[in-house]
Amino acid sequence: MNTFSKLGFILATLGSSIGLGHIWRFPYMAGQMGGGAFVLLFLVLALVIGASLLIADMIIGNRGKKDVVGCFETLDPSPKKPWRFAGIAIIGGPLILSFYAVILGWILYYFVAISFNLPSNMFLSKWAFNELMSERIWCQVLGLFACLFITALIVSLGIKKGIEKLNLVLMPLLFIIFIGLLIYAAFQPSFMQAVHFLFDFKYEDVNANVFMEALAQMFFSLSLGVGTIITYAAVSQEKQNFLASALWVVIPGIIISLVAGLIIFTFYFGYDGSLGSDGDKGINLVFISLPLIFSEFGAVGQILCLAFLGALLFAGITSTISLLEPSVMYLTQRRGVSRAKASFWVSALVFVLGLFAIHSFSSYHIQNLQTPLLITTDKHSIFFWLNTLMQYNNPAFFWLDYLTAKIIMPLSALASIIFLGYVIKEDTLRGFTHGFLNPTAFGVWYFIIRYIAPLVILAVFIFKFFE
Repeated sequence: MNTFSKLGFILATLGSSIGLGHIWRFPYMAGQMGGGAFVLLFLVLALVIGASLLIADMIIGNRGKKDVVGCFETLDPSPKKPWRFAGIAIIGGPLILSFYAVILGWILYYFVAISFNLPSNMFLSKWAFNELMSERIWCQVLGLFACLFITALIVSLGIKKGIEKLNLVLMPLLFIIFIGLLIYAAFQPSFMQAVHFLFDFKYEDVNANVFMEALAQMFFSLSLGVGTIITYAAVSQEKQNFLASALWVVIPGIIISLVAGLIIFTFYFGYDGSLGSDGDKGINLVFISLPLIFSEFGAVGQILCLAFLGALLFAGITSTISLLEPSVMYLTQRRGVSRAKASFWVSALVFVLGLFAIHSFSSYHIQNLQTPLLITTDKHSIFFWLNTLMQYNNPAFFWLDYLTAKIIMPLSALASIIFLGYVIKEDTLRGFTHGFLNPTAFGVWYFIIRYIAPLVILAVFIFKFFE
């Protein structure tokens, strides 16, 4: 089996975690939660809890040396191997990929079609996005196909020639783009306003809701609960320092999140017009507000828009390959399917699910606009038949999101941590970690995974489940 180099493993794992969640969701949530308090809580939770959870998944993968299901079977000391069912995490990746790739397709469309013709006012900015959602459905389909084809092609090339090579190129490029954007933002008058917003901590802003959202952001930004970390660790070097690896994933991820926040809020606060309530919401922030803001900078704005969307594409692709790889490794190791066939077969299934997600996004968007549903008037269109299978009050995207983010991911992560903290003997774990955790560090980490981490994951599960 091909294995990562030590640097390749760190960059691939970092690439899996740095995605739209870091660059898009973090600034959005910081804006919603008031800035400084959310940011500080996220930093502490990511460094303490997040790093501990990453180490746990890395140990399971590195010691199991198989696909996700196989890792639990190998390490499970009981004869009937009941913990193999913890490998359910592998189905989470393709499900998430089915709507993640749709959004990445939108970004690709904006990169190609909108960056060179930025909207000059709020009406035109909304119109451009509404047109994509209602009248350019096939652009969404082509974007989905392109993203999945690229993802499948890279994964089909294998660990060394595909995934590692891609991350060795894209991750440095991602940081270079963000450093360039940050330098430009630092010379804008509104930069210090963005700094104060993100780093001005007020104790009175801390409440249960802010804490839970920071906890959820930490959890979902580290690729936990989908089998990615276990899968990548299974093909890592035998003597990989997982404490260092975890910190190399968490700290750069935090930096990217903060830099993205500084960039976005610098431009956001510096915009001359009033964005109103449309400017601070997830999808609107990227596809309506930012193109309008970049248009204020003229030709430079086009370059800024291309750079920002390019960074989103790079981050997105490194995440999509990590969502596909666990299921591909499962099929190649346990079903004897070639890597190329497994990559494209799973991607084909994801493409079909993605069509439902496209229909879901577009139907929901058009309904909210109270606009006629143009995509379902043609009985020869696949979307007409998709519409007959789905009710608007239960769109596919919301079911996919609910199933993955609120059930599969938290429960899979909880299963991993209980397995390592309560099924594997403490002495065995000491043997697994003796190369990178001294006795004191092991004691702290072991306490976290046995007592604190399960409570954290349960809290996220309950909070998100009933949200």
